[in-house]
Amino acid sequence: MRYPSVLFLALLVWMQVPLDAKTVPQGKLDLQMSFAPVVKATSPAVVNVYARRMTASRDTGLFGDPFFRNFFGGGGSFGRPRERVQNSLGSGVIVDPTGIIVTNNHVILNGSEIRVVLSDKREFEAKVVLTDERTDLAVLRIDVGQEKLPALILGDSENLEVGDLLLAIGNPFGVGQTVTSGIVSALARTQVGISDYQFFIQTDAAINPGNSGGALVNMAGELVGINTAIFSRSGGSVGIGFAIPSNMVETVVASAIKGGIIHRPWLGAQLQDVTAEIAQSLGLSRPEGALIVGLHPESPLLLAGFKQGDIILSFDSKPVEDRRGLFYRVATAEIGSRVVFGYQRAGERKEISVAMIAAPETVARAETLMEGANPFSGLRVANLSPAVAEEFGLPATALHGVVAVKVEGGPARRFFQKGDVVLGLNGVSVESVATLESALAAQPGSWQIEIVRAGRKLRFTVGG
Repeated sequence: MRYPSVLFLALLVWMQVPLDAKTVPQGKLDLQMSFAPVVKATSPAVVNVYARRMTASRDTGLFGDPFFRNFFGGGGSFGRPRERVQNSLGSGVIVDPTGIIVTNNHVILNGSEIRVVLSDKREFEAKVVLTDERTDLAVLRIDVGQEKLPALILGDSENLEVGDLLLAIGNPFGVGQTVTSGIVSALARTQVGISDYQFFIQTDAAINPGNSGGALVNMAGELVGINTAIFSRSGGSVGIGFAIPSNMVETVVASAIKGGIIHRPWLGAQLQDVTAEIAQSLGLSRPEGALIVGLHPESPLLLAGFKQGDIILSFDSKPVEDRRGLFYRVATAEIGSRVVFGYQRAGERKEISVAMIAAPETVARAETLMEGANPFSGLRVANLSPAVAEEFGLPATALHGVVAVKVEGGPARRFFQKGDVVLGLNGVSVESVATLESALAAQPGSWQIEIVRAGRKLRFTVGG
């Protein structure tokens, strides 16, 4: 039943209550009202996004077999990779009248051609201004000359409460622009596993494939979230959808407008969630907060007076339930500002003001493409620093090693992945790109390699 949704809006109109007021719906007459005013005001700012990408595929039938290729002359295109066109469909939201559009990064990922279709069916080629894999957001720009497009105002997602009415607008399954209604089912969902900064709005408004990148709006017609994912075993909506809060969207869009590079505050701390056992041992009444288990020597927390074992409980007076929630709070703060952290140490609650700084590049990146007859050939590497660690989502306390920036080809494709940290080669501790180059120059008969991948230390031998 959708009666509660209609009742609420009807009461607002009937009593001439401001749209941002929150009251309990009453009266039979309220059932005759609709969401139409909000939809008319917001839907023109929601667009369709089409991304075209080329993928390689091989013959898997008769002519994919090398024997038959040779039998029939071996030439031609038999068995060779063939390019295949794939099209992905999503939604987007105009957030600036000049043609700035925000969508999900996964909608346009690897797209060679991206097109945007407005609500009035006009179509434009879009340029990518910024992509942010860690938040799953992307910012596009279309050229509309001097025209001013309808755009949504970014609301404050901190003002949302469980039970607030919401509308989801997008293009599910490519059927055309569709509006669904629901409520805020939950806030601060941090265990969803969609992106690095997990702090999602959960809603029961129907969200389906194609809605990704679309708008989640409140009853004041403000954008409060970007629809991103659903929980479903069938692929269709079961009333559990997730949206990126508008405060995170605002941060990414601002970075795009300022130059297309995202700089987020850096804590320089390794954090752990507080379990029930940890809470009991440390005298907390319930599991909450983020436990500091390590600090980088350049960490602003360390410089402010934090110690290993402290539990961060609040950030700018907002409660911190777990480490992912803290990461979100930090990511939406401004570099250069100061924020008061609430924490507990030895059973006593205290506060400390901390300067929000960008991750420092303590050593030059010295980005280099490895070459030669060795397993690293084709691997682009860089010196590890807090700035590089932050860029690749590595532990903030990582101090040593060389980071795999990109796998460009060659033998490296068999052994390495983007984000790997090379720690050792043939018993030599790899402290820098120069160290790695020197170890490779020795040209031994075999290569004993030590790396860290996704938090796991791996050792393997190549050759010999």
